[in-house]
Amino acid sequence: MNDLLLRDARVLDPESGSYDETDLRIADGVVVESGRGLRGADVETLALDGAHVLPGLIDCHAHAVAASADLSELRTWSRSYLAFRTAQNLGAMLDRGFTTVRDLGGADHGVARALAEGLVRGPRLHFCGQPLSQTGGHGDDRAPADQHCWTTGVSRIADGVDAVRAAARDELRKGAHHLKVMASGGVASPTDRIDSTQYSMDELVAVVEEAEAANRYVAAHAYAARAVERALRAGVRSIEHANLIDESVVGLFREREAFVVMNLVTYRVLQDEGRERGLPEESWRKVAAVLDGGYRALEMAHREGLRLCYGSDLLGSMQEHQSEEFGIRGELQPAIDVIRSATTTAAALLGETGRVGTLRPGALGDLVVVDRDPLADVAVLTRPERMPYVVQGGRVVVRR
Repeated sequence: MNDLLLRDARVLDPESGSYDETDLRIADGVVVESGRGLRGADVETLALDGAHVLPGLIDCHAHAVAASADLSELRTWSRSYLAFRTAQNLGAMLDRGFTTVRDLGGADHGVARALAEGLVRGPRLHFCGQPLSQTGGHGDDRAPADQHCWTTGVSRIADGVDAVRAAARDELRKGAHHLKVMASGGVASPTDRIDSTQYSMDELVAVVEEAEAANRYVAAHAYAARAVERALRAGVRSIEHANLIDESVVGLFREREAFVVMNLVTYRVLQDEGRERGLPEESWRKVAAVLDGGYRALEMAHREGLRLCYGSDLLGSMQEHQSEEFGIRGELQPAIDVIRSATTTAAALLGETGRVGTLRPGALGDLVVVDRDPLADVAVLTRPERMPYVVQGGRVVVRR
């Protein structure tokens, strides 16, 4: 049983943007009661003396298995070594207060099972398995001179409607919570342009149809407005990155009730540290093209009221910067909107509204305790040392 009582807490409700000075009781891993003067027999109690409590954080674009910035290197590692590196990454995410993550490439049913069974420490996991990429697309990390055909370490290559359907069905067979398609060029791939569009409309629609048939959804990697528009018209639920979008796609986002998952920290860190941490030179040169555009896109998306979710998308040892997206967003958005991107809005994207991203009764007992008010300074969430407790399912998993 995971029973816990929090006394004298300032509990943030992200939906209303206000605090409730209250006690909070969690039983069997679920929030069951809030109010003054709560009691519980034989229940672990945390006396918080007015400390700030908010729901466990959600990273909607993480890569737990990407233990190197050079993704092609992963193919040279043994599976056992990669599993240990993945476990290390997951534990570090939990230490930063991320109690749920959506993995956008690499993690699979085995990682999810290990987490569910408590074999490794880490967040609750939503995974897509292997993203789908066309030949020469963002998920094809072969060098131009490589003539071999193989499934890449993180993505799988599928061309044509029939092959794409089969690949989508196979990822769903393996338990994927969502599917991911590479709908444009990217930074980490060696042979494509950022502004390219990838996959035909028929191929994109085929993936969406397979996901919807299984009551799942599709996330699309896309940067430029042209690629984003194609993905949205195909029925994709979330756009990853979107650094180069403009006002031309705003109406379509609203019409389709789609989400934007941005991750500006990726490009700041890649610009500063990418080459030293294993990012190939040809990929590093692409970073400047998307960093400035990302700031403009975030400002526009916030101004237009699009549904923004928190993402990090960091690779290798750069994952230590996962929380720094809070500070970057805080430069451009009000603190409460940044927090919503990692709680209530993120939960809506995951189809978990009311279950995560909130501390109302009936929600899972996932929370972080912060020793400063994040509404006054959201950058406090970039500093794990300011989080004396992280709780997952009513169990204290981090004590500082």
